[in-house]
Amino acid sequence: MEQPHAVLTQPASIETGDYETVRRVIEKISQDWRDRPSLEALADDVGMEPTALQKLFTRWAGLSPKAFLQAVTIDHARRLLASDMPLLDASYELGLSGPGRLHDLFVTHEAMSPGEIKAKGEGLIIRYGYHLCPFGIALIMVTDRGLCGLAFCDPGGEREAFADMSGRWPFARFNEDMAATGPYAARIFAPGAWRHDQPLRVVLIGTDFQVSVWEALLKIPMGKAEAYSEIADRIGRPAASRAVGAAVGANPVSFVVPCHRAMGKSGALTGYHWGLTRKRAILGWEAGRLAGGQADDHSRQPA
Repeated sequence: MEQPHAVLTQPASIETGDYETVRRVIEKISQDWRDRPSLEALADDVGMEPTALQKLFTRWAGLSPKAFLQAVTIDHARRLLASDMPLLDASYELGLSGPGRLHDLFVTHEAMSPGEIKAKGEGLIIRYGYHLCPFGIALIMVTDRGLCGLAFCDPGGEREAFADMSGRWPFARFNEDMAATGPYAARIFAPGAWRHDQPLRVVLIGTDFQVSVWEALLKIPMGKAEAYSEIADRIGRPAASRAVGAAVGANPVSFVVPCHRAMGKSGALTGYHWGLTRKRAILGWEAGRLAGGQADDHSRQPA
């Protein structure tokens, strides 16, 4: 079956350019974080004036480059992993009541049956669309039952991202339909639209083991992280850390099912299917949401 063309029908905008600049700054921070690069050094690396970069980066992340650097260091990752503060207490420690509880309130999910999984998408209609988002371009895929796929790419990488995602369900029928995927994009990346009384419906298409791992990921709150071994313990498979890592990497609903919050036992960020720089960007963006109190009551819950 010939697959549809994968194209971004919405033209690039200033937001895409912002992310490209931010991505380059994050790469610089990631490479040189031990040296604590100055704002001037970061600005010089991307060809901007320091004040202009400070304003752009803060507008995008909700954090200054200096605060972002602190949020993505290994020391910070270790603190996320080491925190044994009760979940609600952790939320109050951050001055918030809602963000620490995250997906268990905002996201509702169901898993497809084993028979449906075995069919590899046969008889399934998946609508897809490309949307500009804080992390470049998001490829969003939905069925009649809810969101089933969310991938990321940079401009020019649309076809590769589509091939990756569509290859997971090779017998499904894919229709480009931004009218169907647009409302999902509008909610997923907008903290003000995170509402527990209007949950985001997600359908998980994977094996029983994969779904159990993805469900465990949904329980990791913003501002925290878990090691693969902790996730393995949580699902009752303490010897399966390596398999858990593979399932995390195969997560088809990035960001919403927060595989970016899974880390190595040492606090190392480890890999991310859509790029380690993007993983750092997502973690830093979330830190900005928490620091800014943009989800400041029980009715605002992130995807």
